[in-house]
Amino acid sequence: MKTLGLVINPIAGMGGRVGLKGTDGKDIIDKAIMLGAIKEAPGIANKALKKLLPIKDELLILTSAGEMGEEQCKKLSFNYEIIYQPKKITDSSDTIRAAKIMKEREVDLIIFVGGDGTARDIYRAVGTEVVVIGVPAGVKIHSPVYGNTPELAGDLALLYLKNENFIVKEEEVIDIDERAFRNSIVNTKLFGYLKIPYKTEYIQNKKAPTPLSEEANQRAIALDIIDNMEEGIYYIIGPGTTTKAIMDELNITGSLLGIDIMKDKKLIKPDCNEKEIMEVIGDSECKLIVTPTGGQGYLLGRGNQQISPRVLLKIGIKNIIIISTNSKIIRLKGSPLLIYTGDEKLDQMLSGYYKIKTGYGMDIMYMVSGSY
Repeated sequence: MKTLGLVINPIAGMGGRVGLKGTDGKDIIDKAIMLGAIKEAPGIANKALKKLLPIKDELLILTSAGEMGEEQCKKLSFNYEIIYQPKKITDSSDTIRAAKIMKEREVDLIIFVGGDGTARDIYRAVGTEVVVIGVPAGVKIHSPVYGNTPELAGDLALLYLKNENFIVKEEEVIDIDERAFRNSIVNTKLFGYLKIPYKTEYIQNKKAPTPLSEEANQRAIALDIIDNMEEGIYYIIGPGTTTKAIMDELNITGSLLGIDIMKDKKLIKPDCNEKEIMEVIGDSECKLIVTPTGGQGYLLGRGNQQISPRVLLKIGIKNIIIISTNSKIIRLKGSPLLIYTGDEKLDQMLSGYYKIKTGYGMDIMYMVSGSY
């Protein structure tokens, strides 16, 4: 029988749709709850764990009580053992203590559900002594130790547990300063390495910064967008340096890493959460301008969770405008741009070929795919 360690960070990702760009710190968690955030990580864990059902009779899961794993194991009728009792309100110390016990028990694999902060905690607990897989549930996911989606993380875990000769590789644990991040400053830091089962089609890439040489390309795209903006239409501007170039050309101070709303080339509301987006646009016509995450190829579902399924259904497919520098497209090497909103039917509906603006008067057709 194989043994699997399961660690769920139940608060991971709570800051996404409410526009808080992370959940590091009790004050931020309290604010997220006040803004109406809900716990999404347990449901995300479910999507990964379902992939292990074919081997559930050959598997013993070691996990923590309550939301950190027990509840999901019960729901799916796995064989499990409670090895740690977390505090009522969990924090990083619970993740670290649980993972250390799993290391001592010499589990075959640890699955952890969270974001970059959770990856840091797992690194502190096990280093490279245990093979792990991250299930993406956080707002910010820069570390290439996560599956591309919860489903793919589960698929990879299944493949690894069934194949003793699986290739493993040490990958970086990267995180950012959340307080600086909320002020549109990206300070990334390498914290260490985790050992993961390695198959490129299952694991997300490390997020890549935008090189200075792309600035001219971004400016050309921005000028094209500005020249073609329609009067009386709300424009929802997604995060990123390519979209920020639009604001810069209009001499507007936007939020590099948030969601801004414009109308008639003026800023209506900066740094919006999901609720604020819906309140501002109401029943009015609106368009979404979004750019893929550098290096990872994600168009929706990474760092822009405020653009939720509810918001996307209001906007409509025909009103999604995708912009990208040429180098971002080249780095994809033909792989599609990815979307993962958490709503599989919506992601399938959004999949297909889109016109992508890559310069002034320059467009290409490129595939966008739900990453399941």
